[in-house]
Amino acid sequence: MALFAGCSGNFIDLTPPSTATVANVYKTDKDFQDALVGCYNQLRSQYGAFWQWDLASDDARHQWATLDVRRNLDEYTYLNNEGIFSSRWNGYYTLIYRANYIIEAIENIDEAVVPQKQAYIGEAKFMRGMAHFHLVRAFGDVPLITKVILDEEALRMGRDPVNTVYEQIISDLKDAGEVLPSSYTGRDVGRATKGAAKSILGSVYLTHKNFPEAEAVLKEVTTMGYNLLDDFNDLWNYSKDEHHSEYIFDIEYESDIQLGAGFTNDFLPQQAEIAQLYGIPGAAGNSYNPSDELFDIFEDTDLRKDVTVAKGWTDAEGVYHLINPSGQGAKTYTKKYLTSIPRSGDSPCNWKVIRYADVLLMLAEALNENDKTAEALTYVNRVRKRAGVNSYPEDISKDNLREEIYDERRRELSFEGHRIWDLFRTGRILQACGPLGMQPHMVLFPIPLAQIQVMNNPAIFPQNPGWD
Repeated sequence: MALFAGCSGNFIDLTPPSTATVANVYKTDKDFQDALVGCYNQLRSQYGAFWQWDLASDDARHQWATLDVRRNLDEYTYLNNEGIFSSRWNGYYTLIYRANYIIEAIENIDEAVVPQKQAYIGEAKFMRGMAHFHLVRAFGDVPLITKVILDEEALRMGRDPVNTVYEQIISDLKDAGEVLPSSYTGRDVGRATKGAAKSILGSVYLTHKNFPEAEAVLKEVTTMGYNLLDDFNDLWNYSKDEHHSEYIFDIEYESDIQLGAGFTNDFLPQQAEIAQLYGIPGAAGNSYNPSDELFDIFEDTDLRKDVTVAKGWTDAEGVYHLINPSGQGAKTYTKKYLTSIPRSGDSPCNWKVIRYADVLLMLAEALNENDKTAEALTYVNRVRKRAGVNSYPEDISKDNLREEIYDERRRELSFEGHRIWDLFRTGRILQACGPLGMQPHMVLFPIPLAQIQVMNNPAIFPQNPGWD
């Protein structure tokens, strides 16, 4: 199950490239720092295509006429042998393997030799918890692996129940939240913190419908010094520091040192004037395009609208032009990741795994489900105030606020990889995407065909229903 060896890699402004591998016995503080670099590097790889899951949602389309997995996800014609399923599965189990190796290797190390021992364990558990979380919400029952295992042992492991996997995820993130530092300085900025662990734990509780625990941990995050930026558009201004008051945990990318992201080109529409306007060389990916429905849920005065969804551009004379009105390229695009880059595929844009606005909206959702609608309003209205739109009325009902929060998450967080998972966790996936072509068995993605074939034992490792 893709339990690949090797912990080399880079982490931006953190440490030099690692020379440690799993063939070595880690002994020093630097050995474990280098091993963790490999974990962060694996996250960078995983999140490079994380956005593609969202093409199966109602917010994002793939409007270009390319016959590949992006089109298949958009049109619900994907099969169990798509590369995205294998690469995500393999990548997360690679991350789990690396995290388990660190945890086992450091267990008997004296803290006098490795003073940051507990924090390193926390980082490894954070990684393992995140990886299992991404796996379980995409595929349902998955193998729960909490130790280093050999290939022959892996071939005997079945799929563990969802609830069992969630118990371990919660345990890992709780442990991480107890020992991780609250912040970092210098070149360590970007590593997982206490706030990151607790914020993602809140998301896990919300997904698992444990609203009281979600409320408790997310309220704790609100006491940690995070704040919304005054201007929503500053979140997407890459001339400014991305580690600001709203930042909680990003996947780190940096251009000009061979550690850039592909998002700027991936989401660039095939319109030369737009590429020139932003200073973007290289090919246009024409993907992750806003749906017409997403345009419709924004008020005209919403300060988030212009950067989130667009159908054209304004030239130097102030004239507005639609993109590709009759061509084969994208007809809509998001500006969130458009910025000047030195070369194709070398963007400085971080991927925002979780930021403070997300925490406030999750907390509002948890409070509302806990029959604290009036209190929930205070948090969701903070997000709306920054967006320049009216607050929800004080007499709004619990049921109406629930629906409004769902839409508020779309307006605030679209094109940040949340929509598909929000639809899954709230049980609204078929309601939203059934009219677009999604079939009932698609409420889970298929286990990669290669894994089914390698295991070759449906008694312990069956395919998800409908995907045989």
